Amino acid sequence: MNSCKECCRANMDCKPHGGNHAKCFTKSNWIRAYKGFDKDLKCRGYQFEVGGEYEEQTAKICEIGFHACEYPLDIFEYYPPNRSRYAEVEIDASEERHIDTKRVGKKIKISAEMELRDLIDAGVKFIFEKIDWNNAKESNTGYRSAATNTGHQSAATNTGHQSAAMNTGYRSAATNTGDGSAATNTGDQSAATNTGHQSAANVTGNAAVAIATGRGSTARGALGCAIVVTERGEWDGSAYPLLAICSAIVDGKSIKADTWYTVKNGVFLEVTE
Repeated sequence: MNSCKECCRANMDCKPHGGNHAKCFTKSNWIRAYKGFDKDLKCRGYQFEVGGEYEEQTAKICEIGFHACEYPLDIFEYYPPNRSRYAEVEIDASEERHIDTKRVGKKIKISAEMELRDLIDAGVKFIFEKIDWNNAKESNTGYRSAATNTGHQSAATNTGHQSAAMNTGYRSAATNTGDGSAATNTGDQSAATNTGHQSAANVTGNAAVAIATGRGSTARGALGCAIVVTERGEWDGSAYPLLAICSAIVDGKSIKADTWYTVKNGVFLEVTE
């Protein structure tokens, strides 16, 4: 541990403690961020646990060290919503930055695991904190952006790449066309629609519908909801042709509740990875 004198040089708020340096510390660049993992809470083969603290000797962006994103929805670039887990973390970040909000550090703390909806909520909050409300508009088509709506019988729409549309209004709609993005809806009798490739549509409201029409996309719903998923072929020069469209009510038997499904060879296939 640094001497009290050394601590005070690095941190002007630190004061001598009469030879007891237990309370002395050096200021670090800890920031709150968000991290993605596979279904086993691993990232690039490294096993993590919620509540765990980890340290590496070196850190270099996109090469070595612990990585996380300051903007929650940037995680979808690396860990798509249909087969990943997410957590809020604290990272001792270096000054290096990726083209997005990706950061790297030698130390990381896994604070709490997050559900997809929690991550989207955090993404919306992140954006709202940066909005100039005097000049803001309600619609959103920005890259890696978010549209949110809690109004009764209302709609949230988003065409941004790797973005999120979220709606909690009764009989409302959340629509998203961004690749690798997520549309989620908790309104009763409402719809979450996603046309982006490898994207995800999720509904939890009573008698709601999750629709995913992009290539390699997935959908899931709560018990009593419905899911609609398309299967597409390889690029033919002008489009990814439709091969099949499957729809079903989530009955808890043939289609499980809160489980991601895609379509392959004309039938629903549970996503396990």
